Amino acid sequence: MAIRTKSEIFEVIKKSLRDILPELESVKIDPRQSMKELGANSIDRADVVLQSMETLEVSFPLNELAGVENIQGLVDFLHDRIHVS
Repeated sequence: MAIRTKSEIFEVIKKSLRDILPELESVKIDPRQSMKELGANSIDRADVVLQSMETLEVSFPLNELAGVENIQGLVDFLHDRIHVS
């Protein structure tokens, strides 16, 4: 899958969020929000990241996400990872 833009990565994360947390289906997801603010517990957050990584065909240890505070931070991190590989 050739996802390259931050906008495309954000769409992947939103889809993963809605797959894991169906109650977010009608909620507007703002990239400045954290997954925790959207109601995702730690397992949900890990599942969202893992599903997004699988879709984006990128792999890294989850502990590298320690400094990521919101969805935009995750988008930026994944974008950087995709373009390093």
